[in-house]
Amino acid sequence: AALDFKYHHTEELEAYLKGIHAAYPSLTHLHSIGRSVEGRDLWVLVLGRFPTHHKIGIPEFKYVANMHGDETVGREVLLHLIDFLVTSYRRDPVITRLLNNTRIHIMPTMNPDGFEATKVPDCYYTQGRYNKNGEDLNRNFPDAFESNKASIQPETQAVMNWIKNETFVLSANLHGGALVASYAFDNGNSVTGSLKGYSRSPDDDVFIHLAKTYSFNHASMYKGTGCDNRQTFPEGITNGYAWYQLEGGMQDYNYVWGQCFEITLELSCCKYPPEDQLEKFWRDNKVALIEYIKQIHLGVKGQVTDKNGNPIPNAIVEAKGRPHICPYRTNEQGEYFLLLLPGTYVINATVPGFKSMLKTVEITDNTGNFSALKHDFSFSEVSIRSRAASCPKTPLYQELEQASAAVKPTLHILVLMTVMLVILQ
Repeated sequence: AALDFKYHHTEELEAYLKGIHAAYPSLTHLHSIGRSVEGRDLWVLVLGRFPTHHKIGIPEFKYVANMHGDETVGREVLLHLIDFLVTSYRRDPVITRLLNNTRIHIMPTMNPDGFEATKVPDCYYTQGRYNKNGEDLNRNFPDAFESNKASIQPETQAVMNWIKNETFVLSANLHGGALVASYAFDNGNSVTGSLKGYSRSPDDDVFIHLAKTYSFNHASMYKGTGCDNRQTFPEGITNGYAWYQLEGGMQDYNYVWGQCFEITLELSCCKYPPEDQLEKFWRDNKVALIEYIKQIHLGVKGQVTDKNGNPIPNAIVEAKGRPHICPYRTNEQGEYFLLLLPGTYVINATVPGFKSMLKTVEITDNTGNFSALKHDFSFSEVSIRSRAASCPKTPLYQELEQASAAVKPTLHILVLMTVMLVILQ
């Protein structure tokens, strides 16, 4: 039976996901990544040709909704996205290729307790925004700019573990209360240009492209009309910090510590709209949800191996000119994924203790081919496994700001390199 347009509470949501997995066992994998404060499962449905595990060369994508329990549109839209993907596989050539070349993780609700606690739906605000402990989950992650004193909640810890255990490349988290695509950084300091009211990441061009991909494929987001007369968003996008400063947000955490580009999608002016509007919300977002997933195939990907062809985990692979404060590293299979817009780039692969390898690559838009440009690096003199390296959860940009305050602006890049070397030790 087709999924109906209504709100699905915990038992109905679980039954639906289990039914989908039973009907499409080779295309889906259903698992819980943890439990909420009240003990509800945090369900994730994985879709793809190889749903149960990561395959070399196939990037990992995720959608997370209902992080604020009273922001409900994303929760239902993702259920309809699941329905659309499974019923279109092997019928629609584009969806078939998308699922054959992408592993898609969908979490309809990150805050099931908050959703169930919202007894009286409201367009603007209810206590259901928070988890059972009264914590805002989108202020609950480690922050790259200042020490977040909030106690890490079970839902947050589950997502942090999930990010650590997968090689996520691209993500979006779905909210409500506005109509806009917001991108990193949500927080900032002088190093990222926050003094000018905009907190710029090293991949600002990619983030703008990602946000516009969603807004321009949405029925009306691109028009930029706000939910009231006070606020408009040109082209339907905004830098998170330029909109309002946010500490401990999930999108910055994904980008800094998860090596995953995440944007925040505000899908409805009304946080918890009436059920009879859900079908229109699905129609408005359907194309944008699919087109956004395709962007995971931007840029370049590959493997770093030693002289025997063995993968080298924890090798640093980044594009010159856009270093990350927490260097992007290869996974256990020696893989790297870099989202980059079409253009010419120098890719720098570094195994600590050995000479770096530089490769100039010409990147075209391969999203239509469902595969980023592939380039492997082989270190002929290396025959060891690089030791595990973790990035500290301290406010890294705070350290950088303190260091750069003592030097001339022209030395910012030198300071950044110094901080990175400290991290690598």
